[in-house]
Amino acid sequence: MSKVHRFERAALAAAALAAGLVLAGCGTPGVPMPPSLKLPDTVADLAAVRTGNQVTLTWTMPKKNTDKLLLKGNVTVRVCRKDATGSCTAAGAELQLAPGSDASFAEALPAPLAAGSPRPLSYFVELKNRNGRSAGLSNAAVVLAGEAPMPVSGLAAEVRKQGVALRWTALDATAQKSAPAAIRLRRKLLTPQLEKPKQGLMTPTPEPLEQNLLIEAGAHPGRALDRDIRFGQTYEYRAQRVARVTVDGRTLELAGELSAPVRVEALDVFPPAVPTGLAAVATAGETGSEAAIDLSWQPGAEADLAGYAVYRREGDGPWQRISPAQPLVPPAFHDAHVLAGHTYRYAVTAIDQGSHESVRSAETEETVPNP
Repeated sequence: MSKVHRFERAALAAAALAAGLVLAGCGTPGVPMPPSLKLPDTVADLAAVRTGNQVTLTWTMPKKNTDKLLLKGNVTVRVCRKDATGSCTAAGAELQLAPGSDASFAEALPAPLAAGSPRPLSYFVELKNRNGRSAGLSNAAVVLAGEAPMPVSGLAAEVRKQGVALRWTALDATAQKSAPAAIRLRRKLLTPQLEKPKQGLMTPTPEPLEQNLLIEAGAHPGRALDRDIRFGQTYEYRAQRVARVTVDGRTLELAGELSAPVRVEALDVFPPAVPTGLAAVATAGETGSEAAIDLSWQPGAEADLAGYAVYRREGDGPWQRISPAQPLVPPAFHDAHVLAGHTYRYAVTAIDQGSHESVRSAETEETVPNP
């Protein structure tokens, strides 16, 4: 290669290097990026519940800021409330909460907000950075301001065969008409099944730990029957009055204070229903020794029914059990220990799996004909 050619190649390389240095120093043209303000993301799942004169808020703290970077350290949280016309007034002192945590806040309503007719009251939370700036308010969580319904008093519970009977002090007709309110019964299961049951065709579904029973305004004032219980369990009940108000097409609830709890142990000490439809048919046979009386009755429908027992007497004599010690499963019995020409009276009882026995059924009598 000639000296001229080597010189040209060196010159081109130097020019390329110089261009690269110029580009690196000046940067490529583009839109300048603003500095990050490190604003926490806004809360989007704020929820509010009012019970009596206390309002409880719950929400999830965001993990990132508006630049999608993880937040570090606690975040300052401001809670405020706003009625239809006012500004967002602070509710309590500011909080310091960890990113990603499950957050809650509770306050007793100021007297002006706990009086008067029901009206919407919106709650918000605002998350601030270290400079006190925020990305805005959360979603609105709406409750009803105004006077809450009267607390429920005199709540009592009693176990019956059909379920748990509940009663409470009902309002008089004037109070109920001026401020109609439903009754919400809150039931809590105190004896949950800790171990997972074995699966099978007859395996019962797990019972919920908490359930609500709503009694509409004016329906059976002062009493209710919870049929959806399971014997052998222990339950706790509390009650509150609930007023419903429609605001802008939405139905909101204004709930009164919860009553004192009542506890009930649902023990099954109740015998099955008394059998019905007992009938007797006698047969003489060709000889007296072949005489018999066949009994039948309507089958019971209880889920824990174990079977039946058959009793017999002659005239006004004492009743005697003539069926085996174990309960009869089918609703029928063949009595072969009878004599021709004799009249017998029969009655049947039902027995459950807890060995509780019903009273005797209506009796029937039958006479064995002579051969």
